[in-house]
This record gives sequence, structure tokens and C-alpha cells, in this order.
Amino acid sequence: ETVADRKNPYTTLPPTAFWRTAVAEVDSFGMSGLWTSRWELPADCRFATYGSCFAQHISRALKERKIGWIDAEPAPARTPDALAKLFNYSVFSARTANVYTAAQLLLLTRLALGETEIDVPEFWEQKNRHYDSLRPAIEPEGFGSRDEGVLSRTTMVRAFRRSFTEADVFVFTLGLTEGWENADTSQPYAMCPGTHAGHFNPADHVFRNYNYAEIRDALERAFALMRTVNPGLRFLLTVSPVPLTATASGQHVLVATTHSKSVLRAIAGELVTSDDSIDYFPSYEIVTGGRSRADFFEDNMRSVRPEGVAYVMGHFFRGL
Repeated sequence: ETVADRKNPYTTLPPTAFWRTAVAEVDSFGMSGLWTSRWELPADCRFATYGSCFAQHISRALKERKIGWIDAEPAPARTPDALAKLFNYSVFSARTANVYTAAQLLLLTRLALGETEIDVPEFWEQKNRHYDSLRPAIEPEGFGSRDEGVLSRTTMVRAFRRSFTEADVFVFTLGLTEGWENADTSQPYAMCPGTHAGHFNPADHVFRNYNYAEIRDALERAFALMRTVNPGLRFLLTVSPVPLTATASGQHVLVATTHSKSVLRAIAGELVTSDDSIDYFPSYEIVTGGRSRADFFEDNMRSVRPEGVAYVMGHFFRGL
């Protein structure tokens, strides 16, 4: 008997199942077969896109290809493109700004379905300007009054609800496990008070590094709420390959980044195996796996180069 005659579960696997043939023997731009959607989607499928900063690339790619991207909160008519971008229009399907944590997504969904009143999440006042704690950078100079901020938030929340009500697929990019909350109300913030707006007070603001159970629970609750108005909604998860800018965990930022991404990736994988209406696209693996790192990241080792983004999007549309 020769080695070739021996049969085991690995002898009939395709080349993509082996590190040597799938990764080691191909260059960074030569990998194939990384993803195929588990669904057969119609040509007029509609996508709503949200999440951390890397999610913007999915929005842009869908829009450029004229593939059913929902823009539920477009800029006012005749707004110049540069000004619209400055004010964060058409970045995501509603003007949410980056949604880094599952806790933020759950709060937005509860606002959209009336479980939390629109004016309950905080506004921060600074130099007579008002900043929305859910998206402090959405207006570069803040709002002129709290009422103006509440009206803007109301418009965003209505657009957010409309986007997931009308969508066939809700794309959400998981970004961070770390976040900040109000010590009394447990309201999650989009970013730490005092970094872009507001004032940090250690008595009022607490650091959270959400664990596996908390993140999975928040995602499942948000998805269940969305399905109350759109029972057929599907969810496509990704994990952002962009490392943490900084960590408040006390760990080295490299260790903290690996922890965050590992937890998020594990949750996404478990959700996919437990629910046929959830899928996962491996943007994280494409950018960070194998020998891709040197080719795909800018010199700061955080920003993904345009060539890397294009390569990721190529895999996305080939597998869709």
C-alpha cells in the first residue's frame, strides 16, 4: 500500500482546504475561493450597510456598481459632494456615523422601534455648541442647540428604521469590543467623552470591554427587533481588519487588538452556524491573513491601501 492509496477525510479535499496550496504558494493578490454567499439573492437585492470605519468601503462599492444600496438619508438636494462628505452623508445607509460596538447597534435599534425615547441619550454642551453622544463627529462644529440636535437625531433614527425595513440584507461590520458608558444609565457612547467632544469625568464615565456573551446577546436582540418589522431580513457580518487606534484595557495595543478581533470573529462564526439567515464575509482574514499585511496596509499599519480594498471588494462581489 502506498501513501496515495490511503484514504482519509483529507484526501478528497480541494486545494483551498490546505495552507500550502491555498496560501503559501500564492501571492497576496492570488487567493481564491475565500467566500461564496450562502444565499441566492435576487438581482434587485437591497442592502443596508453599517458598522465600523471599514464598512464604508462596502457602502461605496455597492453604490459604484449600482447594486441596490439603500441611502435612506441623502444630503439635501444640490449639496456639493465635498460638503456632503464633510457632514457624513451617504457614508452609511443612515447618518449614524461609525457604529463600533454591538451595544451601540442595539441602542440605535431600540430608538428606531420606540423602545427608547429619542431625546434620552445624552447631548454634550461645549462652548455653546451641542454634540450628540451617539455620533459626536456627525456635525463638525456641533449643533446650535439641543433641540436642533434632537431633530437631526430624529431624522437619522427614522432613516435607520426605514433602511432595515426596506432591506433584504443588513450588512454590519464589527469593529470593537471596547467602549465607554454612562456610569448611572449604562448608555453606550460612540467614543470616549473628551476625545472629540464633551468632558471626561471618571465618576460619570466607565470603560467597558464587552465580553463574548454580552456582544452576542446585544447582536441577537438587535436582529430580533429588526425582524419584528422585516421578518425576512438577512444579516451579513464582517469584522473590520483595522486595528485599534488606542486601548484603555491596560494591555499592549497589539494584544488588545488581537483580543477584540478574535472575540468578534468567534461571535460571527457562531451566529452563522446557528442561524441560516446570517452569513459572514471574511474581509478581516483577506487583509490580515497569510502574507497580506505588508501588501494591504499603509505605512501606519492601520489604514488599508486602495489596492487592498479593491481586492477585498473583488472577493465580495465574486462570492455574492
